[in-house]
Amino acid sequence: MHSAPTSRSGGGIVSVLAVAGIVGSLMQTLVVPLIGELPRLLDADAADTSWVITVTLLVGAVATPVVGKLGDLYGKRRMMLACAVPLIAGSVVCALAGSLIPMIAGRGLQGLGVGMIPLGVSALRDLLPPQRVGPAIALMSSSMGIGGALGLPISAAVAEYADWRMLFWGSAALSVLVAVLIWLLVPATPAHGRGRLDAAGAVGLGIALVCLLLGVSKGADWGWGSGTTLGLLGAAVVVLLLWGLWELRVRDPLVDLRTTARPQVLLTNVASVLVGFAMYAQSLVVMQILQLPEATGYGLGQSMLAAGLWLAPSGLMMMAVSSLGARLSAARGPRTSLFVGALIIALGYGAAFGLMGWSWGLMVASSVGNIGVGLAYGAMPALIMSAVPQSETASANSFNTLMRSIGTSVSAAVVGVILSQMTVTMGGHALPSESGFRTALLVGCGVALVAALVTLALPKPRHATAPAPPPAPAPASPAEPPATRVWPPAPVRIGHEELGPWRDAFRPPAPAWNGRAEDEPAHPASPRSEVAELRAENNTLREENAELRTANDELRAESDELRKELDVLMQGLSAWVQNLAGRTG
Repeated sequence: MHSAPTSRSGGGIVSVLAVAGIVGSLMQTLVVPLIGELPRLLDADAADTSWVITVTLLVGAVATPVVGKLGDLYGKRRMMLACAVPLIAGSVVCALAGSLIPMIAGRGLQGLGVGMIPLGVSALRDLLPPQRVGPAIALMSSSMGIGGALGLPISAAVAEYADWRMLFWGSAALSVLVAVLIWLLVPATPAHGRGRLDAAGAVGLGIALVCLLLGVSKGADWGWGSGTTLGLLGAAVVVLLLWGLWELRVRDPLVDLRTTARPQVLLTNVASVLVGFAMYAQSLVVMQILQLPEATGYGLGQSMLAAGLWLAPSGLMMMAVSSLGARLSAARGPRTSLFVGALIIALGYGAAFGLMGWSWGLMVASSVGNIGVGLAYGAMPALIMSAVPQSETASANSFNTLMRSIGTSVSAAVVGVILSQMTVTMGGHALPSESGFRTALLVGCGVALVAALVTLALPKPRHATAPAPPPAPAPASPAEPPATRVWPPAPVRIGHEELGPWRDAFRPPAPAWNGRAEDEPAHPASPRSEVAELRAENNTLREENAELRTANDELRAESDELRKELDVLMQGLSAWVQNLAGRTG
């Protein structure tokens, strides 16, 4: 059952969790503008300083499913506050670092805080009424893209015009702000999980993920045919198989593979890998084309700051379409939103293929692609949470987030291989060729289309129907009382968990009818007690109806405000694009 908090605003809860998502995703792009300067700043080799980015990916991937399981066991708000601690500590350590080792340690601590994002998405199911869960999920999912898109130009501006340590002092201040807002405005969430943390499963999954992601992210540097790369990838396969066997046998698994194997959950995770691949591949290609020198004939000669500013509107488009995605999911189901989103991502690749000769064209193509990403990312948590028990929402969402991370890691490796194999020599340096960029765009477009096909295989949503009338009872002896039909039916036991009567996140459940169970002993009740029960139930229904009307009025008011803000945003964006196009012309 959903119980919205009475003392805190639902809008305030969503806003706080959206800010947490922005800050969490901001950590991943924080040091991108410093990549070229890190060897000088930290007095280390370029190959070693690349660990400043890799370690955050590895630690975040390992910590996300563990933090999700702990959120189910001990409460999501408590674990979000726990994730804020390493975010703050890691930012301070990086700000004070003068050498490579402290910087890597601080970035690893920041990776521990990435688990805050799926925890916030799962907490929405516990803190909001059903009719508000869908729009809130879409908004928070879009906030993750906004953090990644806006983080790049902000970081580039700070790194270019101020001391680089200000990046980490700023991230520490933002992390403190998020922790305080969660403490003050987000109510405590119930712990729905049972059992204890599967420590052996957490260690096994961590080893497998480190081997897999390390082999994928470092394969280009070490050589894809080297013994180190092949050994890591082979070890990942072996450890994953052993981990799967363990998870199927342990009483309290870290990830319930039986639940994960359900068609809706499995196919959504597969689509998440593909969408993560398609999203990251486009950003890699577009960013490089913008920054390559104009002398190549296809590069646009933009600085890091200018390139980040050209791509900033694409992040804003994700938030602009969040309400549209929620309405589409409410009307047609999140399956349709995911399908449409994948097609729009493919359309964005097509636009980039034809407009890669202009900065404004790449901005438009990235914006189109991110509209699709916003629709897809908003639909994935809804599909996951509608197919798993409430006791597993945090761990299931964390596993889905992990699938997206695997998709982005594989995307970086594949795009890197394509661009390293298709090069041109200019000024004694090997640069990616135009045909290499076009090949990478075609690969990303194909992956997005495959994601759309996978979405079509998802089970169609079941529409609620009225219960069928009971069959005519057979003649019974006077000693046997007539059986009473129970609605809703008893929970279905799946493995060691029970799937409760939680329906679709976008449709409020029908009120339960308090009938007497068939195995309940029959005790004749007096007419007065029956009338009193009916009156009490009628009063409860009236109160619920009044609450729903109030919530509906609030949603209408928020929708009107969002329309006005979106109109202002689009007018400003249109004027900006026209101004830039006029300057370019």
